[in-house]
Amino acid sequence: MPFGGGNKCGCCQKTVYFAEEMQCEGKSFHKSCFLCMACKKNLDSTTVAVHVDEIYCKSCYGKKYGPKGYGFGGGAGTLSMDTGEGLGIKPEQPQAHRPTNNPNASKFAQSSGGADVCPRCGKSVYAAEKVVAGGNSWHKSCFRCAKCGKGLESTTLADKDGEIYCKACYAKNFGPKGFGFGQGAGALAHAQ
Repeated sequence: MPFGGGNKCGCCQKTVYFAEEMQCEGKSFHKSCFLCMACKKNLDSTTVAVHVDEIYCKSCYGKKYGPKGYGFGGGAGTLSMDTGEGLGIKPEQPQAHRPTNNPNASKFAQSSGGADVCPRCGKSVYAAEKVVAGGNSWHKSCFRCAKCGKGLESTTLADKDGEIYCKACYAKNFGPKGFGFGQGAGALAHAQ
């Protein structure tokens, strides 16, 4: 313990006395200084996450240093519109949806150098990012409906002529039309 009554605070560098001391990773903090470095929420032993000399709440730590990309949401449905800009994270700009422009959708007609070629973007598809559907290999980011651009899964997929669609767009464009073939639950949609 240095001269002056107590340890130095890991945040403000002032003396921390026993009654107001919080300890984390061998450092002492004032209770009022033991805050998330990003959102300034109060922390305790169950909510703190440490990165080098910085302390964060688990939510901010996950946004800043956790895994990123498709499938790594924040939990419980994850409909947050927070892009993490307040944490210094530069949000990725989504690419515009482009329907397949390859007239030959056969995966054998597109192979190059051992890796399959994505019919949507025309780039090589490697095993770590490959999704197979409709007889083709797709990037996870390209695995979207050709009409509306909605992300697809094996259970929400319908394919026609090497192109993939969500079930709603497939039904609108290729399903039966006419009297008695509405979109469900008493719909009175006008088919064109």
